[in-house]
Amino acid sequence: MINHQDRLISALGLSRYYGERCVVNNVDVVLRKGEVLGLLGPNGAGKSTTMQMLTGNLSPSEGEIQINTIDLLDEPIKAKQQMGYLPEQPPVYRDLTVSEYLHYCARLRHIPKAECRRMVAYASERCGLQEVSKRLIGNLSKGFRQRVGIAQAILHNPAVVILDEPTVGLDPIQIREIRRLIRELGKDHGIILSTHILPEVQAVCDRVQILNQGKTVFNNTLDGVESLEKVFFDLIFGADAVASEEVAV
Repeated sequence: MINHQDRLISALGLSRYYGERCVVNNVDVVLRKGEVLGLLGPNGAGKSTTMQMLTGNLSPSEGEIQINTIDLLDEPIKAKQQMGYLPEQPPVYRDLTVSEYLHYCARLRHIPKAECRRMVAYASERCGLQEVSKRLIGNLSKGFRQRVGIAQAILHNPAVVILDEPTVGLDPIQIREIRRLIRELGKDHGIILSTHILPEVQAVCDRVQILNQGKTVFNNTLDGVESLEKVFFDLIFGADAVASEEVAV
């Protein structure tokens, strides 16, 4: 049972309608410090809509969201200062160097000028960007561009970091590096990771919440799951589904 005062995110009864169509139906999302939560589900399950509501980019039709005890709907600017967000497509400027871009993001985050250099150095070190700080982002590999995207998300040292499909399109080596980075960040932040890849959840997450057809169908720690593949397939496709070793639905 999670102590209410320990919650970095407390989103209760979230629903989102488009006309009469309900794409997210009465979903609760709870996150605490030091926890990596995997939001797992097939395409169309409601993951992206849920993430957009949690980040304040989409208003819920019903429900409430608190970010580090701050009501996102009543005080959106103050609440958003408590979180960092990496969408599926990293919001980077390819014609800037890594250092220029991170300093630009620091100004957008209203980090005091005297603190900018220190915070850029902090984010660069955490994300392994020191050696490419003077290079144009457009000349970096996709794996390094993802690292730059994560760096801008943690630049202001937020309580919550939300990552939407952070390893999509990466090669196996880059995937391992990003997963290792997420595990390290999880020691100091609360992290929500949206994915449809089972091994990703198994590799980096402490707890998994499975969405299907807009509803939460499973929510538990990985310690309490003998076979996540079997649980996932049984819930999504029925008890007769056959789990494979590596699945991306």
